[in-house]
Amino acid sequence: PPDWEDFPEVVLVALNIFNTMGDRIFPEIGYIGKDYTNFEFILQHYRIEEHNREITLETILHLDGRAIEKSQRQLKAEYDRMKRK
Repeated sequence: PPDWEDFPEVVLVALNIFNTMGDRIFPEIGYIGKDYTNFEFILQHYRIEEHNREITLETILHLDGRAIEKSQRQLKAEYDRMKRK
């Protein structure tokens, strides 16, 4: 697996931003994604330059999509386990 230093700085910053953002979670649905309400403020806080915003957003959306899929798999596995009992 790659080490942290294998990634460009813009990807590492995007990962930090992703971890800074709040989660949107509902009991029966599970994780439905990050809360993008303060996204512009966070970009300004991290001083993301205009030419890096697209790759930053794409990276965050990719991470968010994977987190949603993982949550749905976990929720389905739990539901299936409860159904068998």
